[in-house]
Amino acid sequence: MIYSTLPHTDIEVSKICLGTMTWGNQNTEVEGHEQMEYALENGVNFFDTAELYSIPAHPDRKSNTEKVIGTWFKKTGNRDKIILASKIAGKAEFTKFIRTTGINRDSIIEAVEGSLQRLQTDYIDLYQIHWPDRNTNYFGQRGYNHDTLDHWEDNIHQILETFRDLIREGKIRHVGISNETPWGTMRFLEESKVHASLPRMITIQNPYNLLNRQFEVGLSEISLREKIGLLAYSPLGFGVLSGKYLGDRRPDGARITLFPNYKRYSSEVAVKATQKYYELAQQNDLSLAQMALAYVNTRPFLTSNIIGATSMKQLKENMASIDVKLSEEVLQGIEAIHNEFPNPSP
Repeated sequence: MIYSTLPHTDIEVSKICLGTMTWGNQNTEVEGHEQMEYALENGVNFFDTAELYSIPAHPDRKSNTEKVIGTWFKKTGNRDKIILASKIAGKAEFTKFIRTTGINRDSIIEAVEGSLQRLQTDYIDLYQIHWPDRNTNYFGQRGYNHDTLDHWEDNIHQILETFRDLIREGKIRHVGISNETPWGTMRFLEESKVHASLPRMITIQNPYNLLNRQFEVGLSEISLREKIGLLAYSPLGFGVLSGKYLGDRRPDGARITLFPNYKRYSSEVAVKATQKYYELAQQNDLSLAQMALAYVNTRPFLTSNIIGATSMKQLKENMASIDVKLSEEVLQGIEAIHNEFPNPSP
């Protein structure tokens, strides 16, 4: 395993982070425990979850994933071996069963206390805002369309004050953002620069994969200059970049088979790009999944690559991508395809 340092800390995390959002729906508690055991045994010390998981979000599955992790901590006593990240859900139509208010002091405290109880731990190493409350372009929106009816109140100072208080209480150690834009990222960073007592956002968890490299447009420079590390999610684009859906295949039990509304990485142009990437991988004796993950691992702004799996076979293949070294020929081939099909799945 290869390790990175969480920016502005002395905490080392594995370059591969174990994503957990299928546990409690597509995966059972037993399967989740098996994945955690295997990951830890093979050098992965970084787990990412959220109060929202498992997905798709549903009242009957609320926070199931955190509960699975909590029972594993209790059973194994391995809490001190894991760097644990979780998130507070933002305001959205599909999260009304979690809360109807936005992200504020009361909702943050409520969310953290709930997560600590379910995770059966006294602290969370990295606590993140899952997505912004304000109207902006995330979750598949390519550009920003200003909504004059969006009456979002800038409460970033209050959010950081709340995080500061929770850090002082020992309930969280560090904070990060997710699904953020360049403006939002700099807004958080500048607030903590102006007010030195406020905690600094150290990571940003955004989508990054061969079909969506929009992070490079504005956020990569911020990441490198401000030292806010990318935690790349959906590195296989809902599994599309495994190649298993090519030829209109819909494997039994696969995410898009079960949840056909998950179309973010399945547009006509995205399918054409995926076919090209598949052919490039085949020409170089690589699996498409490992080539796609290995590419993410090469990025200079990456802190950790969040992989997920619904089977142990997938988990082992995905984790093994850390040992895959891409040749200059493969890297040039990826750039050629990217130039032909730039970011088909924002």
